Amino acid sequence: MLTRVPMRAAIGVATSLLASSLALAARADDASPWQRDGHSAVRLLAGSRSGTVLLGGISFQLQQGWKTYWRMPGDSGVPPRFDFSKSDNVEAVTVMWPAPLKFDDGAGGHSIGYHGQIVLPLRIVPKAADKPVTLRAEINYAVCEKLCIPVEASLELGFNNVASTEDVNLRAALDTVPKPATIGDPNPLTIRDVRREGPKNVVVDVVAPDSRNVNLFVEGPTLDWSLPIPKPVEPSPPGVKRFSFELDGLPPGAKPDDAALKFTLVGPEKSYEFNTNLK
Repeated sequence: MLTRVPMRAAIGVATSLLASSLALAARADDASPWQRDGHSAVRLLAGSRSGTVLLGGISFQLQQGWKTYWRMPGDSGVPPRFDFSKSDNVEAVTVMWPAPLKFDDGAGGHSIGYHGQIVLPLRIVPKAADKPVTLRAEINYAVCEKLCIPVEASLELGFNNVASTEDVNLRAALDTVPKPATIGDPNPLTIRDVRREGPKNVVVDVVAPDSRNVNLFVEGPTLDWSLPIPKPVEPSPPGVKRFSFELDGLPPGAKPDDAALKFTLVGPEKSYEFNTNLK
């Protein structure tokens, strides 16, 4: 039996199908295909194309039991490296790092990084805000269980859509990046004081509502500094969680006096970054 469909209804159906097709195409355009190796996968994410600064992301998936590393890997491990130089119409890319975890490295030390799924937000500045942007990323990272395996990935993604389907994921990732703070800020979680005790020892006093799940990490002024992970000091004064570390791992010829240090204080709900010059 032949069924007649009114022209207005047919146009409505066709329009709906076209809108659905466009929505699916937009969704596909908001993320590059996963590039997979044996234990992980990585892809690029594009936020909405609006404003003079774009928000993007690098999304990692790691198999259960495997991890990858933060910008400072700790006692062992390899930090990720990113090259965006082959991108089109991109002036600068800033990688932002969610608060990391501390892992036992199986050799008596600790490494710093991520497991499961993680998104590193990207702050992208186009050369010309009114022209197309294509982000190309050469990524070198390591995935580790008991042994570490190097991974290389080459990814490409255009920023085309006014309203990206990845905006919610990117904003959620951005919320996990430690917020800038100043030593002595009246936050429930903060660094109260940083001081040297003797020529090599540095003591950091932290105030935290629950000090059981608080970690502290320290970085030097350049990537060739490899400072140890601060260790909790027991007993600590009442209301304070005290950490200390030795001024080891400095590059040849470097002096610790007045060095610019960055501390990342990670709590169960909030995380902060502090910059200070060592006195």
